Amino acid sequence: MDRGHSSEEISLRPATQADAATIRQLIAQVNISPLSLDWRRFILAVDQDGKVIDSGQVKPHADGSSELASIAVLPEWRGVGVARAIIQSMLEQHPGRIHLTCRSELGPMYQKFGFRTIQKGEMPPYFRRISRMVNLFSRLFGRAERLLVMRRY
Repeated sequence: MDRGHSSEEISLRPATQADAATIRQLIAQVNISPLSLDWRRFILAVDQDGKVIDSGQVKPHADGSSELASIAVLPEWRGVGVARAIIQSMLEQHPGRIHLTCRSELGPMYQKFGFRTIQKGEMPPYFRRISRMVNLFSRLFGRAERLLVMRRY
């Protein structure tokens, strides 16, 4: 939702150790997974005053796969291209095969970056476990929302 902001008002920078608490707060505020938040992997978008407004990281997994994760945009900055800037930057820094998990309604956004939904048989072990667990909880708690596992290349 555009509330008068523009992507031209932002800059991207690598996170520093001083950003660790801010990253955790942002992730909690937008209600996404707080697992594996290592500030050393994060790229941040900051506004003209230096306030962190978006984050993203690429997480390595023990099975050798990598995950685009923790894309967290403050609500007042959504819809103006901030997430797109973070995602493009991370994909440039991490060329090649990369995975992500997202709510099903976000799939079309990630398709614009070359991601496609993959089936269980195509998933690395980490993503098979996560997919199985999230879908089980969704059924148990009567949620219609589905988790997509997507891959680029």
